[in-house]
Order: sequence, then structure tokens, then C-alpha cells
Amino acid sequence: MEVNAKIIGIEYKINLSKELEKIDFVDFDINHCPASCLITDKNKFFAISKWVSPKRTRTYPYERVYNTLSFAKKITVIPIVKDEGFEGDRDFIQWDTVSLMSLLDVYVILAYYNSAEKHKTRKHKITNQKFDNDFIINKINEIENYHSSALHWNLKEINDNLPTLIDNVKISYSKIEKQLDTKLHSFVGLDNFKTKIQSEVNAFMDFSRQKAQDAQTREIQTNQPKESLQTLTKAKITITNYLGGKYFLTVDEVEINKNLISLIESKHSKSSLLPGLLDIKDGLIKMILFSNLKEITLNNKIYSGNPILQLTSSKLESSISTNSSKAEIESFVEKNKLNLKHQQLIDVLFSEARKNQFTVTILGVGN
Repeated sequence: MEVNAKIIGIEYKINLSKELEKIDFVDFDINHCPASCLITDKNKFFAISKWVSPKRTRTYPYERVYNTLSFAKKITVIPIVKDEGFEGDRDFIQWDTVSLMSLLDVYVILAYYNSAEKHKTRKHKITNQKFDNDFIINKINEIENYHSSALHWNLKEINDNLPTLIDNVKISYSKIEKQLDTKLHSFVGLDNFKTKIQSEVNAFMDFSRQKAQDAQTREIQTNQPKESLQTLTKAKITITNYLGGKYFLTVDEVEINKNLISLIESKHSKSSLLPGLLDIKDGLIKMILFSNLKEITLNNKIYSGNPILQLTSSKLESSISTNSSKAEIESFVEKNKLNLKHQQLIDVLFSEARKNQFTVTILGVGN
């Protein structure tokens, strides 16, 4: 099953973002700041988040970005390559990641690591990698004085600076390899990556899209451990945006009722009453996309979209949703002995869903 849709623009009101720590720009160090924070520079504020890998399926990078989305100027720092050593993984940034950040109006700083430590037990693996902080500070200064959109900035960075950055990666990893007496991956892969990017951005997009499509195909064949699916209708969803970019994603469940298609993103917990906040915010990034879809089609038929964030737990009894009455929600809270923190989370989450016209369901499964 493959769903197709378009996004023309993003409209979304954030409710669940946490209060961000403020850091004076003169004291800023990307390696020591929180995963999401506010940089203050005189009377200006910049919300900044950082990824610890260019791979999107690790360490909840979407949750970090989500926490910055309510601010006017949003920056995210992403390593273009992360090589964990010959006995570890090596991941490359993909165009679809940059394109998604552009769609969310987030300025991307394409960064690289310039120091690391040797893994304690594996000879040819490195850990605790650190960004080149001076480079990132210079980029923040550029963004502070940049008056075009995040889209223009991100395209400029790819066109003008990414090949040079890859050269910086090679220099830095050569130094790390020598200093730590450890073996990293061959630079042939980096050279091939650079060649593809230099040919032109379109070639980079095609290269990354194919990788995204491959990942989409792999994911659709496997249920993740944290997912508790009701119908096993995992499907592909391909989203085209106004940039001409395509997102090859998956949707956990699809339900069709006449001309209405429900796109369900599921988050499950086996041991807690509710999935963790990081999981929930990760799911909300999908809701930002799904709640802004236009021209949704399946088998050449047009449908109206019904985005649903489904939170399941093996510890819960019965269910509630954003469509439940106050009495039904109170009964659910009492039956499951939810504490005040859980109740407040549900209130804020339901409010965000109603404002943005998607549904949240919370239900017990596998009892």
C-alpha cells in the first residue's frame, strides 16, 4: 500500500515544547549546551538544537527540533558525516533531512567533528566526538545577519560549502585516526559522496532519495519493538513539497472509511502508563506533516486526511481520545490511577491536537 500526498506550506501551533535554557552567545559551546536551548545575543534570541548523528532514527533528533519550533529563528546543527570507526557505523546526511528542516523553516548548520576519544573496549571504534565549535559560532554569526529564508540558506550551504566541509571531515578524521591509533572507514566512501554532491544538488537529491526509499522499504517490512499495531497495515507514504523534494516515509497504520483516510502514527510503552515524552514529541513531528497534507491519494483515488497520534500501553485499561467527553476522560484517569503529571501531559497534548486538527488516542493493548 502506498499513499501519495502534497504539502504546500506548514501551519502548526506548538504546545508541548519545554522551556529552553538561555545561554549568552559569548559563552556558547555547542559541545556543552543542552540538546535544545536559546542563544541570547544582546536583544536577539535564536533557538538552537543539535543532532548527534546525521541518521534520523537515532537519539530523537526530531524531538530536539520540535522544542525550538515556536521561535522565530530556529537553527539546528547536524554533522554531515559521523564515522564511529571501522568497528562502528558511518552515517551520511541526506538531502531529505535538509529539505524537511527547510519545510519547517529551520536553518541548518552543516557541521563536522574535529576531536574524539578511543572506545574503551573496541580498538577500532571512537566515541565522545566533538564538533568544531569555532566553525559553528561563525555560522551562527552568518545566520544572525542573513535576511533570506531558511530554505535559501540551506540550499546555499549545500551548493557552496558542502564539498569543502567534506574535505574538512577528511582532514579531521585523518588527525583523529593518527592521534588515537585506530582505524576508521575508508575515505573512498567520502570521495564518492563528495563527487555526487559536486555534480549538482539534484544529483545529491536523487542519491539521498534512493537511500531514503531503501530505508522506507526496509522499515515497512519490520515492526519496531516499541510499536503495538492494531491492524498491521503499515504503508509507505510519499510526500511531495513545493521545493520539488520528496519525503519517503512510512505510516504505522492506515484505515479507510469511505472518502476518509486515517494516517496513524503509533507510540507504545510496555512498562509505563504512557509512552515517554521523547517518543510523543517524535510522533508530533509526523503530525506536523500529516496535518498539513493536501491531495492525498491512494490507488488514484483522492481522500480527505485524518491524522492520528496513537499512544498505547500494556499497562492501561480502556481508551480515550481528543473526541472524548470530560466525564469519559475523568473516568479513564481514575480507572488507570494516572498521576497529576500524566493528567497535565494529556491536557496539553489534547489541546495541541485540537488546535491543529488532528486526533490523539490513548488506549490499553495486550492486556
